[in-house]
Amino acid sequence: MPGLNIIEEATRQLVICNACRYCEGYCPVFRAIETRRDFQAGDVFYLSNLCHDCRACYYACMYTPPHEFAINIPQILAESRLETYRRWSWPEFLGRAFKNRSVTVFLAAGMAAIIAILALLFIPSGKLFAAHLGPGAFYEVVPYAAMVAGALLLFSYGIAVWLRGGAQFWSETSSAMKERGGWGALAAALAAVLGLRYLKGGGPGCFYPDEKPSTVRRFYHSLTFWGLIGDFVSTSLAFVYQDFFHILPPYSLGSAPVIFGAVGGVALLAGTCGLIYFKLRSDREPAAAAASGMDYVFLVTLGLTALTGMLTLIFRATAAMGSLLVLHVASIAALFISAPYGKFVHAVYRTLAVIRYEMEQRELREHVGH
Repeated sequence: MPGLNIIEEATRQLVICNACRYCEGYCPVFRAIETRRDFQAGDVFYLSNLCHDCRACYYACMYTPPHEFAINIPQILAESRLETYRRWSWPEFLGRAFKNRSVTVFLAAGMAAIIAILALLFIPSGKLFAAHLGPGAFYEVVPYAAMVAGALLLFSYGIAVWLRGGAQFWSETSSAMKERGGWGALAAALAAVLGLRYLKGGGPGCFYPDEKPSTVRRFYHSLTFWGLIGDFVSTSLAFVYQDFFHILPPYSLGSAPVIFGAVGGVALLAGTCGLIYFKLRSDREPAAAAASGMDYVFLVTLGLTALTGMLTLIFRATAAMGSLLVLHVASIAALFISAPYGKFVHAVYRTLAVIRYEMEQRELREHVGH
């Protein structure tokens, strides 16, 4: 409603939902709402990151616009999530990326351009545009030390920003509950996260891209998630092959790093393309405009990283390998530098929110049992 900031508006809507309870049991958000009688900023931050944007509540609600109550929980929680991302980001000026996608585009494109310029300056054209075969062929183009140093620097920076934000999330969303559960709550939360349990939209699937329940979002999200895991496993195995068994890449098509990398790459491409396609078709009413823009930047960057990786694999025995490898390295660098300031952060805060939810639920069950 006009005149209210995001937290005040979220609180107004949550109070109405708590009084109505028509959506009771739809998802963890509503079960968590029912344990509260009032909502502080920390509660809004927690609930917004617990929300998986399945939109079941929006299409079931009797008080959505044009009703005077103007209830739109998916939209207000999406806007609140962006506020949490901005609030817990570091440095503060880069937190603007969550409200202005041009900042993230500039970061990603700028880093990719730097990699491309460095490649043109320091890699002789005779190496960049020549075919390289045999063990260590990739390092004839981009030295191993340069790959590792750059990746470790960007990866460590992103992890540091996420850890700082995660600590702030846990501190600012703490409740009066004892939140017991320990390893049991952690295991239940990780099972829910890895299985994308809460993308079921109350049972039949997310109400996405429109008001009919569907499993398409969960399917393509799974492809993207497990494709990313597959590529991570591939990179880890390549590290073991090289640094422990002293076998240099490129590896044979039947090797574990190539199999995991190829399957992961195909899954990533299919997943990101599917998510982009259905996002373009999705209902705009329950969405937050800034959140959609951030999603597109993330999906395009991730998709380009997968595409350039697959092309490097396919054309690795040709003269195109050098330029494709540079493009792949540039895409990875763009993904890493933008990771702390884009959609990637939802994995951190949503996982922590699900862990907190499982701890709360165990505390409530223990309380009822007594």
